[in-house]
Amino acid sequence: MLYSLAALLAVAVVGHEPAVRTLVASDTLTLSAMLAELAVRSPQVRAARAGARAAAARIGPARRLPDPQLEFATMNRDLPGFELNDPLGMNQVQVMQMLPLGGKLDLAARSARADSAAAVYRVADAWWNQRTAAVALFIEVWRADGSIAVMEETTTLLKHLASTSEALYRVGEGRQADVLRAQVELARMQEEVLRMGTMRTSWAARLNALLDRPADASIPPLVLPDLAAELPAPDSLLGRATLERPLLVAGEYGVVAAQAAEKRASKELWPDLQLGAIYGQRSMDVGTERMLSLMVGASVPIWAGSRQKQMKLEAIAMREMAEADLSAMRAETRGMLTETLAEVGRARRLQTLYRTTILPQAEATVASALTSYRAGAVDFMTVLDNQMTVNRYRLDALALVADEVKALAQLEALTAHAWVLPDVQPAHPDGDSAR
Repeated sequence: MLYSLAALLAVAVVGHEPAVRTLVASDTLTLSAMLAELAVRSPQVRAARAGARAAAARIGPARRLPDPQLEFATMNRDLPGFELNDPLGMNQVQVMQMLPLGGKLDLAARSARADSAAAVYRVADAWWNQRTAAVALFIEVWRADGSIAVMEETTTLLKHLASTSEALYRVGEGRQADVLRAQVELARMQEEVLRMGTMRTSWAARLNALLDRPADASIPPLVLPDLAAELPAPDSLLGRATLERPLLVAGEYGVVAAQAAEKRASKELWPDLQLGAIYGQRSMDVGTERMLSLMVGASVPIWAGSRQKQMKLEAIAMREMAEADLSAMRAETRGMLTETLAEVGRARRLQTLYRTTILPQAEATVASALTSYRAGAVDFMTVLDNQMTVNRYRLDALALVADEVKALAQLEALTAHAWVLPDVQPAHPDGDSAR
């Protein structure tokens, strides 16, 4: 019986697969396929596109003159009878046109164009944000699948260990403590499998929500791409993030729009010119008498202190807010980039450490404990503890891969460039590929 337990442990140790495995199945979902579906189906991206189209549609109206006013009138009719009074009665057609002065229309159009450009970059920012969120959920589902596979292997091992320890205890060659510990570990591992399965269901539902699919839509086993690509130097990444992160570019256009709005507000003190023409006619005994009148008017800013000047103060404050927001976003980007690069480096270094040192040494420890157990130098509990440690390291290795992928997704969103993960992008509002 002692030899049977040793043989079982030997099979368990030798049969271990590498810590980070690619799940292979006949029906799998790759990261590229998931991102391609996200680019088409994401409600947030579609909403951002609609917002960009709405902003573009505001450019034309902003640079057009106000609509002219057309009036029809009849003057000086006698009552009763409603006949034209002779000689004062006449019918009139009046046209009035407001002409803003001081370049107000040009400034309004400039602000609208900047707002439209900002909205286009917000589409790209929405895409990168959704991409980052989807990648994070994708890798969590992948990690859950890998963790469940490791836990199920461990559960199978523990079942055999529990059965063997019970057999040894029945013939007087084992201890009751070994039986109880094996049963406790088995129950705990079954609880972990159940918990991870529930988390997998939760992550899958959230991923389906991002893809605008039913919450219970099936998510097949997931396949990761090769993550071995090298990243550019930190200075290069920082420069790219500062210049090309869509959120920052949108913020820059927001400042341009606010500056144009401030200049336009300063022009509100200029009166708006109003031109008009009146055509009148009345019937005469010898024909029709026709008359033309011309008018020139202007708005008078008599409430300048409480209206136009306050509008200017508001525009100044809005411009300062846009500039401060842009500065804050730039500082946040620098901090996030540095933090994300550190996380990528940490995950990659630890993966190398686990692959080359920690896991091999832990597995060697299990083999050594097994040998010592055969010789009676260590007890059953030592072998079990060492084996559970190996399984914990395997789960930690899966978590490190997930940490790396999530950090890479965040890094690529900050720089608006797919350095390692699949380069899948949605359409621009005008039909071109998004940045």
